[in-house]
Amino acid sequence: MRIALYTLGCKVNQYESQAMEALLLARGHHLVPFTDQADVYLINSCTVTATSDKKSRQAVRQARKRAPEALVALCGCYPQVSPEAAKELEADLIGGSGDRRAFLDLIEQVAAQREKTVALDNPFHRAGFEPLPAGGLEGRTRGMLKVEDGCTNFCAYCIIPYARGGVRSLPKAVAVEQTAQLRREGYRELVFTGIEISSWGHDLKTGETLIDLLEAVSAAGDMRLRLGSLEPRTITEDFCRRASKLPNLCPHFHLSLQSGCDETLRRMNRKYDTARFYQSVTLLRAYFDRPAVTTDLICGFPGETEEEFARTLAFIEKCGFAAMHIFPYSIRPGTKAAAMEQLSAAVKERRAARAAEVASQMHRAYLEGCVGQVYPVLFEQEKDGYYTGHAPNYCETGVRGEDLHNKVLNVKITGTDGDMLVGELT
Repeated sequence: MRIALYTLGCKVNQYESQAMEALLLARGHHLVPFTDQADVYLINSCTVTATSDKKSRQAVRQARKRAPEALVALCGCYPQVSPEAAKELEADLIGGSGDRRAFLDLIEQVAAQREKTVALDNPFHRAGFEPLPAGGLEGRTRGMLKVEDGCTNFCAYCIIPYARGGVRSLPKAVAVEQTAQLRREGYRELVFTGIEISSWGHDLKTGETLIDLLEAVSAAGDMRLRLGSLEPRTITEDFCRRASKLPNLCPHFHLSLQSGCDETLRRMNRKYDTARFYQSVTLLRAYFDRPAVTTDLICGFPGETEEEFARTLAFIEKCGFAAMHIFPYSIRPGTKAAAMEQLSAAVKERRAARAAEVASQMHRAYLEGCVGQVYPVLFEQEKDGYYTGHAPNYCETGVRGEDLHNKVLNVKITGTDGDMLVGELT
């Protein structure tokens, strides 16, 4: 069958979609663009915001309109959280966020029988991690390895625990095996991804944590290792001491902040305060040479006062982040925060803009501090007259050159071009 796949949402969804693509090809199916005529339209949905829900619904409707006789299959976090709303859509098959192989079985079954099917489970009843084929972006430069699924933090603004269930970890031996396979396939960098990778190992009851997994994978192949988003609690003296000894670990650490005010963090039901967060930043800078510490920030969370927001601005300046993702708070129906007293859209947008100004200044300062440094750059593509790739700190870096794809070469940074570092091959 000709199958078109459309993916919304996070890197975990992207990982799971590329795994489904690999499994479909292995079954003899053909992949076509979502805008083409297909026998099956597969939508891997997202539900992190109300806007994500809307986009998921729109994708189903677009597929049905494009090919009325085709099979439309919807899976992912949206139907997992909103099954009744999903059933109102014109999808022939509805699944959830788990057991991707079984969902592909159902696609083949429903395509043959043409009976509308709903296959949803309780994500909190899932036992064990579902290993999927590891892989990555076209060109085999950067591969992704999903090492964890689920979350039990229950932050006040987040619906994802209800979409993904509890923490489930990829066994260490399987992670090592998949890492070695990706290296044989030619990948030069491996990105750890998951819903909440800081909790890796919690369910395995072996006493091992993320740093144990990192050490094992580091020894499995000479690829650069890059971590996804981390909770501040991950960054301990022991973690930093051991991680700093890994020669292929990229010194880029994305620590989820969300607010720089303790009162706001408590309303968010975050599991740390600003003192613990700053301790993590300090430890990283003590053990790594100019690490890129990046973060996320939500502006205008319910109840946030001007004084609380001022504390947040002061705190992010204190941390001196290399880069930030900044969002005005968005109501997610079904969460605790949705029932709180809301701030106006204008206040949220204004605060996000003010935070973005501070973030831009810090980002510029970090880039300028890279001038004169020499970084090994993994080159990926030609862009705007440069051959570009990423340094270990995840800064995009460009040089004048040709035929550099998937090579790791040392670059001396001579300046910047917008948000990109530029330099010369050494």
